[in-house]
Amino acid sequence: MTRTASPLSILHVDDDAALGDLVKTYLERDDSVDCTVTTTTSTDDALARLRADETDFDCVVSDYRMPGTDGIAFLHAVRETHPSLPFLLFSGEETGDVAAEIVHAGVTDYLRKGYGTDQYTMLVRRIEHAVDADGQFDPHAETAVDAIGIVGSDERFDRVDTGYAALYDYDPDEVEGKHWTDLHPEDEVEHIRTHVLPVVQQGGKWTGQSTGLRADGSTFTESKMVTALDDDRLLISVSEVSTADPDE
Repeated sequence: MTRTASPLSILHVDDDAALGDLVKTYLERDDSVDCTVTTTTSTDDALARLRADETDFDCVVSDYRMPGTDGIAFLHAVRETHPSLPFLLFSGEETGDVAAEIVHAGVTDYLRKGYGTDQYTMLVRRIEHAVDADGQFDPHAETAVDAIGIVGSDERFDRVDTGYAALYDYDPDEVEGKHWTDLHPEDEVEHIRTHVLPVVQQGGKWTGQSTGLRADGSTFTESKMVTALDDDRLLISVSEVSTADPDE
């Protein structure tokens, strides 16, 4: 969806009413985007607003951990009536603890709560990318992801799950500490540096296909999603794309 000149309508859900007021204040006075923010402390109230005929939101921003529920359960409820509405988690949860869950649930993007006003500036950028879909390499691509890795600000893997390491024929402890370039052939490294990282570093999310390099030197086609996390880290989700002829 490409955003028109009309103001963005954002629904923000957080059980902390004071934080909701701050989000509303900072987003609505940000000069880079024209938006109106509706805040609520209840997912039930948020769902009622979403399902009201007169309501037309462009994006939902939700906390992760709330009394009696969480952001993923809320997302599933939203998807019942709004399957393509951009949904961002804005949460205090440590990213590594919920990375696999948020990716497999289909969350559009995730931003960890921080300190100061910079977090709101980044939230505005993430919302714009989510609504415009300009941060995606191919917004029409179906990007299935099975495995999760997190790359630190030094461009080396902080952690990977077993599935991520296995795709490249390694054990997790062999991948952790490796530079991300070790898992791609040279021409793919250049492509990632020039086409993928600039999008992600500007607050966007890249999805598409790339080439992975296994421990034995063989390559494979991977379906990948890359997004920026807190502290300049990257969340990478990946699965192998079958190249077999379906008629064989």
